[in-house]
Amino acid sequence: MPYTQTILKVEDYAKWKSGFDGHRAKQKAAGQKTYQIFRTEDDPNKIVILAEWDNLDNAREFFQSQELQEAMQQAGVIGKPDICLLAEVDKGSI
Repeated sequence: MPYTQTILKVEDYAKWKSGFDGHRAKQKAAGQKTYQIFRTEDDPNKIVILAEWDNLDNAREFFQSQELQEAMQQAGVIGKPDICLLAEVDKGSI
């Protein structure tokens, strides 16, 4: 399965989350299947998102869209997010 890991800093988590939730239909239409949101222990405004996609080309196109850039700016994202496209090579449980 293809995934993306996005690390970003936001002005205010509640404001950002509202914007994220308002963009969900577009995420689904772009091929995003699932997501998990994490906040770092030392900074509640530093967000890590792990998302599963139908394919990495769709993820790449989504992250390069002008619409997403504008939505992130309106939601209070500070600076440029660190986005990593990931291809799963192993999965297991201990």
